[in-house]
This record gives sequence, C-alpha cells and structure tokens, in this order.
Amino acid sequence: MLIRIPPPHPIRSSEITPERVHDDRRRLVAQLGLSAVALVTGCGRSDDAQAERPQASTEIAATDSASTVAPAAGSEGRAALNVAKRSELAGGETLTPFMDVSTYNNYYEFGTSKDQPARNAHTLKTRPWMVTVDGECESPGQLGIEDLVNASTLEERVYRFRCVEAWSMVVPWVGIALSDVLARFKPTSKAKYVAFETFYDRQQMPLGRWAGFELPYVEGLRIDEAMHPLTLLTVGMYGRVLPNQNGAPLRLVVPWKYGYKSIKSIVRVRFVEKEPPTTWNILQPEEYGFYSNVNPAVSHPRWSQSGERRLGELFKRKTLLYNGYTEVASLYTGMDPVKFH
Repeated sequence: MLIRIPPPHPIRSSEITPERVHDDRRRLVAQLGLSAVALVTGCGRSDDAQAERPQASTEIAATDSASTVAPAAGSEGRAALNVAKRSELAGGETLTPFMDVSTYNNYYEFGTSKDQPARNAHTLKTRPWMVTVDGECESPGQLGIEDLVNASTLEERVYRFRCVEAWSMVVPWVGIALSDVLARFKPTSKAKYVAFETFYDRQQMPLGRWAGFELPYVEGLRIDEAMHPLTLLTVGMYGRVLPNQNGAPLRLVVPWKYGYKSIKSIVRVRFVEKEPPTTWNILQPEEYGFYSNVNPAVSHPRWSQSGERRLGELFKRKTLLYNGYTEVASLYTGMDPVKFH
C-alpha cells in the first residue's frame, strides 16, 4: 500500500507551474541558456476560489504592546532586535509561519529551486557590511549595517508580500523607513530615481553561475516610490535579524510591488537622473516592467495575476490592487496600468 506524505507547503507544483516546466522562473533560463526567457509559472486563478479579504486601513501607526510578535519557532539562532514601534499593515491577516518564509525563497545566487537558498546561504558573510550611497546627492558616503541594526528607530511592520509567481505570504518585517535613510545623503533635484545593487561574490555564492542572468542583481525605484513611507529598508523579521536566505543583512521591502522589486543583500544605493536598468526588465522587458506594481487586472503575458495562493493555505484568494496598499495610487495618476506588469 502506497502512503502519500503531503509536502510542508500545500502548493502543489501542478498549481504553480505549467506542464513540463520547473517551479521557478529563472531555472529555465539557466537550463536553456537563453538570456531572454524567464521561467513560466502557472498562475491562472479562478475568481470563485475564495472571497476577497476586506481591505484594512494601512495608515502607519504604532500599535500597543499587546500586538508584539514573539520571535518565531526556529528563529532562535539569530540575534533579537529592539523594536521601537509596531504596525499591523496586513488587514489583520494571519502571519505566515516563520519556517515557510525562511525555507521557500527566490535567491538564485544560492540555487534556483525554492529550498536551495535555506540550505546554501550559510556561506554568505554578513559582517562586516557596508553600503555605499552616491550619485546625485550632496553628501555621498557609506552606511554600516550596525548603524541600522542598533538604531533606536527600528519598526516592525506586518506586510503582505506578493510574488509575481502568484504565491504570497504575510511577514512581520523589521527595519527603518527608506526615506529616513536616504534623506541623510541629501539627494539633489537631479535625483529622479534610486538604483540598488546586491552583493555578489563568486566564492561565497558559487551557485550564482547558474542563475541564468548577469550578476550582481540590480533594481530601482522612482524617487517618490523610494521616499514613500511604506517603503522599508529591512534588517530583520519575526523580531530577529534576517536569515541569509531572506536577504541578510539588509534588503528592501516594497509591499505594493511584486517581490522581485524588493532587492536582497544591498551593497550600493545610487541616486540617478534616468530610469536605471533592473535585472528582470533587462532579461525579459515585455514580461517584467520597471514598475511591477501588483495589479490583478493586468495579467502577466503568460498567466493571470487575478489570484494567489498564500503559503500554508489550501485555498486560493483574490489578489488586491497594489497588494491592498491603495494609498500609493496617487503615485501613478495618469499612467498606463499596463506598465505595471
């Protein structure tokens, strides 16, 4: 008698991946050697799977101490962070278990399947760590990770997180508003965009050769997106410092955009006048636009974005415009929503 043991994540591969294609966009690029092909992920979703969750106000405000998120089981090996303010910005939705968030990752420098980064990212050395900030600013310089981790202004924000592959999670991130950090360097009027670059070292990241695209990974935001109060420069999650596979020691979290905009392991920030290149837009511009805002009405060219499957849940749910953070809508007044894919 054959006994089937269900996987830890109730997302069946047949539900997130088209026939004969692996479960990760970039693996296809690496396997086929095509610089212009991103991996197809089956993200078609029916509208009747699960009722849309009500949208709660996302005003950034401190909650009382009763809402403190205790360090999650399995996270004890990482240092605890002192959090000055906590905000619930996910409509009261249940947190995704730490084990799911820390073992289901896209970080292709450490492997092209979801489970590889958790196994391989221990080779990343996160101390010492300096971030260079330069470009169109009056006070270029460097920022040490300890300046942020030990800051008295650390916030814990519970955000929805939506991947372009149509899976999602709810995470209590810990960090500082990116605008507060960028302001220290006094961007000039020429700074229309902010470009980000991730760390890449062939010795610490030997699997990066199979990523299927040029490294280091680069991303960018328009200056008003970067300065929006929801954009978080993140140093931790679940009350402790970030695990390596989740982007330690310093990553971006932009909750209204698809997850690949939230660049990991940042080592350079540059203020620029023109729209900067971004890794996925370079690789497949007709499929991965610069803005990449979550919009259920705008399908990816090869699958629907109308629904998603939350890690740890069985049933599908409807995707919310801007991932539920509709206060950012004014940033895109008059723009063609097709640019948001």
